[in-house]
Amino acid sequence: MSDPTELRGYRKPYPGTQPPRIHLPYASTAKRGPSRDPIAIPVTLSEVTGPTLDRTTLGAHAADLTAGFAGEPLGERIIVSGRVLDENGRPVRNSVVEVWQCNAAGRYLHKGDQHDAPLDPNFKGTGQVLTDAHGRYRFTTIKPGAYPWRNHYNAWRPAHIHFSLHGEGIGQRLVTQMYFPGDPLLEYDPIFNCVDDAKARARMVSAFDWETSANEFALGYRFDIVLRGRKMTVWE
Repeated sequence: MSDPTELRGYRKPYPGTQPPRIHLPYASTAKRGPSRDPIAIPVTLSEVTGPTLDRTTLGAHAADLTAGFAGEPLGERIIVSGRVLDENGRPVRNSVVEVWQCNAAGRYLHKGDQHDAPLDPNFKGTGQVLTDAHGRYRFTTIKPGAYPWRNHYNAWRPAHIHFSLHGEGIGQRLVTQMYFPGDPLLEYDPIFNCVDDAKARARMVSAFDWETSANEFALGYRFDIVLRGRKMTVWE
């Protein structure tokens, strides 16, 4: 095991590639965004090591959000896959990728969501998957719908899936959102557009993946995630 005094800090992302702490078009950040600069904490073993799980811990249907119910969920079935990489482009192995999303009608299974859209008794919208030896992950789900969010007049969130990752340690913690290509709502969404760098914004948009698509079953989308460094995926 490495000596903590020999551990090096992670590379920082380039300026403009991550959201500002306060972005006024995203109204709630005016009150909840921190007003002071973050404090740099020296890297120790607690930042570079993290929780480890195995596939039996996650459960039989963790990677298939459409399974384990009395019937089939409503909506368009999709397969999402990709790779999780560290700041040096190396695969992050045996790491848990957690996802959550609304259903095809644009409603979350949460008491705080009172949007006038139906719940789906065959879809709860949460799942977990473990990356393999090459950093790859894959899960099956339903394409989420758009929903209103009252941030401004006629405000609608684009279709998206939330991701949460710990990487190889808490120092690689990342929470982000995956969007879908060609969504017309992206142009109007202040959360997506709070990042100045166009290339960084593009890294939040998945790509249609013909190879992942399954014949007569589901369309595929690819979404690679970089946990730190100059090509770091945008923090939500």
